[in-house]
Amino acid sequence: MGARRGGGAAPGGHGPVRYALAALAGLAAAWLLLRHCVRRFGGVTGDVFGALEETAATAVLVVLVLGG
Repeated sequence: MGARRGGGAAPGGHGPVRYALAALAGLAAAWLLLRHCVRRFGGVTGDVFGALEETAATAVLVVLVLGG
């Protein structure tokens, strides 16, 4: 019998690619929200920065979960 993998780590070398795509998706989502807020409000506030951070983090997590 062969050795078993543990810890839920997916075999293969796709990790760095998935992480890079997730980071780019988070950056794109935050950038789109920033553009919308600048157009809508005429600038940014601390609340907008908080929303950008939450949006980027959520987009990264969604891509990582749905990515396989």
